Amino acid sequence: QVQLVESGGGSVQPGGSLRLSCAASGFTFSSYTMSWYRQAPGKERELVASISNGGRTTSYVDSVKGRFTISRDNAKKTVYLQMNGLKPEDTAVYYCKAIVGRFDYWGQGTQVTVSS
Repeated sequence: QVQLVESGGGSVQPGGSLRLSCAASGFTFSSYTMSWYRQAPGKERELVASISNGGRTTSYVDSVKGRFTISRDNAKKTVYLQMNGLKPEDTAVYYCKAIVGRFDYWGQGTQVTVSS
């Protein structure tokens, strides 16, 4: 079955960096676009970044452009989110997502807290 397992979250001061990882299994990882979402308390889940199956095409929400970088290693079946210049408003639970066939699959999420 499809499984997505995020890791790498934590607490960091403003301006700091974190690298999130999402390890995938149960599907042909290299065939699918992967995405990172986040959900802050009291807010709707929002799309942060996406990367095409081959890694050549990426997209970002405006609020993270120039600070976050999405990448993938198809051999390791892992997608990453490098987050630099973190701000308090980046505080959220971060999820990776895959759309396989007709279904959306989500990881369990990893908490990112940015605070001084």
